Amino acid sequence: MGKLAMGVYPGLVGSACYDFALKLADAAANKGHKVSIWFSGNATGSVKAHQKHLKDYSTGEKYLTSLLERGVEICTCEACTIARGVQKPEGIEKIKWSAMHWYLGSIHAADRVLHIGGE
Repeated sequence: MGKLAMGVYPGLVGSACYDFALKLADAAANKGHKVSIWFSGNATGSVKAHQKHLKDYSTGEKYLTSLLERGVEICTCEACTIARGVQKPEGIEKIKWSAMHWYLGSIHAADRVLHIGGE
């Protein structure tokens, strides 16, 4: 099996990039691939633990936790996350916080790289 590295850069409003990236990571992990995800920009808000889950607005915490339990590496841009008012103690356990060098190392070791979003 191969290694897939994804960078997720969703826009401000109405972006399907985030949901697509998580579904793709889930499918790849289910097939036995190693997967790493880098959250940047607005995706970083999703790493905050214990957000209120509304009927029509998913926070992603259950999905992210499930991916982590299956060995998917998830890292959030520390600067982007802090800029959005989320501090490390508030984050979902096992999600890494780092600078861009983590993502660069991840893509260097990957067989395939996808940059999703950035519109």
